[in-house]
Amino acid sequence: MKLLNQILRGVVIGVANIIPGVSGGTMMVSMGVYDTLIHCITHLFSEFRQSVKTLLPYAVGMLIGIVALASLLKFLFANYPLPTSTTFIGLILGGLNPLLDKIRHKKLGGVSIGVFVLFFVGIIAMALTGDVSNPDTLTVDVGQMVILLVMGAVAAATMIIPGVSGSMVLMLLGYYNPVLNAVDALKTAVFSMDFAAMGGPVLMLAPFCVGVALGIFGVAKLIEWLLARFPTQTYCAVLGLVVASPVAILLRTDMTGVSWVMIVISLVTFALGFAAAMALARGSAATEEPKA
Repeated sequence: MKLLNQILRGVVIGVANIIPGVSGGTMMVSMGVYDTLIHCITHLFSEFRQSVKTLLPYAVGMLIGIVALASLLKFLFANYPLPTSTTFIGLILGGLNPLLDKIRHKKLGGVSIGVFVLFFVGIIAMALTGDVSNPDTLTVDVGQMVILLVMGAVAAATMIIPGVSGSMVLMLLGYYNPVLNAVDALKTAVFSMDFAAMGGPVLMLAPFCVGVALGIFGVAKLIEWLLARFPTQTYCAVLGLVVASPVAILLRTDMTGVSWVMIVISLVTFALGFAAAMALARGSAATEEPKA
């Protein structure tokens, strides 16, 4: 049961990471595993066995979420944007309590409140950014591969920061559609055993994945350092990012043709997401791994 709970949380984190406007880091916070995963990433080499044991189920779940559910999520957002968005808003708000516990009995000064406001406003400002049109493909050469490595590092860094959508950042930089299409193309080529068709997607995704690894380790180290030295201010910053996320998601949601029936359905999906987050957070509290 513990292993299944970890994999399911990984699925949610993976799906969140591929949806523009939704943050995988926020999902980690909502399910009460953020501190543990950051610790395991930053201590992967010094405490290898325990870190891998902790991270592997989440990694498997994320891979399942990205590969198996990417097409379904694209379909749902294209055809039912509001109910799909409110599901994730429910997941975010339903898991706020573990984060609030970090600062519930702390004395909050002007700096902590200011940090909360700054990061809250920053996420809203990002959501209000205008054009996010992307090309569908890129011509891959040496220069483009270097850029893809950098894009991977940027995307990974933003993916593990609560409230910041790595997919949205990629979209703003013009690399979201090419990367997602490369994943789809590689998946199709692998399932059909078409080795010739794997070449292009691999050339694009290999430097991107290297960049992802570099970005994850770099930002995880920074976050661990901040939590060790400025815990209250850091958690206030994270809270600002997380609380702003539902507003940002709604701002990015297509409301065209929304009916009362769709609003009722959206309220139901919000409640389901809220209940699921609470259940996953409880499962996390009951089975939380000791830090590596």
